[in-house]
Amino acid sequence: MDITRSTVFIAGATSGIGLELARRFAAAGSSVVIGGRRTDLLDELAADGFDTVPIDVTAEDSVARARDTILRGHPDLDTIVTMSGIAVPEDLRDPAHFGAARQMIDTNLLGTIRVIDAFTPHLVGRGDGTVITVTSGIGFLPFPLMPTYAASKAGVHAYTEALRAQLAGTGVEVAELVPPAVATTEEQARLNPRALDLGEFATEVMDLLGADPTPREILVKGVLMHRWAERDGTYDDLVAQRSQALATLPGRQ
Repeated sequence: MDITRSTVFIAGATSGIGLELARRFAAAGSSVVIGGRRTDLLDELAADGFDTVPIDVTAEDSVARARDTILRGHPDLDTIVTMSGIAVPEDLRDPAHFGAARQMIDTNLLGTIRVIDAFTPHLVGRGDGTVITVTSGIGFLPFPLMPTYAASKAGVHAYTEALRAQLAGTGVEVAELVPPAVATTEEQARLNPRALDLGEFATEVMDLLGADPTPREILVKGVLMHRWAERDGTYDDLVAQRSQALATLPGRQ
């Protein structure tokens, strides 16, 4: 994709990775629309010069309203990024985890599908464009502390593969961004010293997105050990290593 002249909608970009990528797209020369649920943050971003739209990816009517608003103002929209997502630790021994599990599936997996469904007719009608889904290294190498998050991201990966096959020949590219742990706040950097620096991550992502052709999977160096763990024979050892985090659950000391 041409990151210098695209018109990009990023659902879930009021903070973190989504906001950093919005800034990078804008700096490269693209027009950017930021979507999110928090109207206070949207107001701040609008004051900074971004086009913004409220969207709740768990509600079909909200997604439809956002789509209609965006396409009225940006009929040349050619790129959507499905960034919205939540991650919550779960104790699978406690049935009370199910509420969090349902919320993650509704946001991370079904929310992705709702946004893609809303914009696919427009992109196919244009005969060109790009859909960028956002998964996670955890979708390929589970983090047992966050089982449903891992399952939701693995589901988005599988859905992305099928979407790419179904849109073949339409002119619409489908790419999958696979982040590892990224330190989007100072607190996250303190809690996980191995997390990638947000700025360094975004630089690597934009370089990959600017390649021709656009890679099917946007894999920064820091996520390769997750993506290829099974192929490399490191999967079992790494899952066991990551299972040590289960000791942080109440009653697991």
